[in-house]
Amino acid sequence: MAMTYASTAIPESAVPRASSPLFQHLLDIYAGEISKVDTVWGCFADADLPYKVHPRSYTTQEVMKHQLLSERRFFGEFLGTTEPAPADVPPKEATVAAHRKRLIELALPRLPYLAGRTESWWLEKAPFFDVTRERIWIFWRRVLHTAHHRTQLTIYLRMLGKPVPPTYGPTADATWTGADPTTIVAAAGRK
Repeated sequence: MAMTYASTAIPESAVPRASSPLFQHLLDIYAGEISKVDTVWGCFADADLPYKVHPRSYTTQEVMKHQLLSERRFFGEFLGTTEPAPADVPPKEATVAAHRKRLIELALPRLPYLAGRTESWWLEKAPFFDVTRERIWIFWRRVLHTAHHRTQLTIYLRMLGKPVPPTYGPTADATWTGADPTTIVAAAGRK
């Protein structure tokens, strides 16, 4: 049995085709990452929004808000997408459902923009904070940043005693027939 998710925030049918097939994976991965973030966020209850694992760490809600705002900055400032004003990015309500909805609302319009970019655009250098990087590098840096904060919140789930959903494969709480996690030396040597 293949890995399946309880829900998919951005279905494959909503992902446009890239102008260059070489870059289709960028759109597919971005849509998949948003769906993974949405899945993790959906494991929290509204009562969990003020939770933080340490006095110096962000609350669950602050991590969600940071995800929304930092994506807006990455895509708008560094990749040139049309984004709402920063004050319009966070949801109006302090609920998990409102954060999830806003995540998807903000991500969907980025897909057609990215689909229309050419190979030369992706490889062109652009300002990124205090350095210059190829746009494809900036895009992957965004994906990694998103994965970092999603993982941060899976730790929060674990600390709250809640199940951790699968994102790239099985977890201690979710597995399926045919899942083959590489947790032993013998598994790492399979070909």
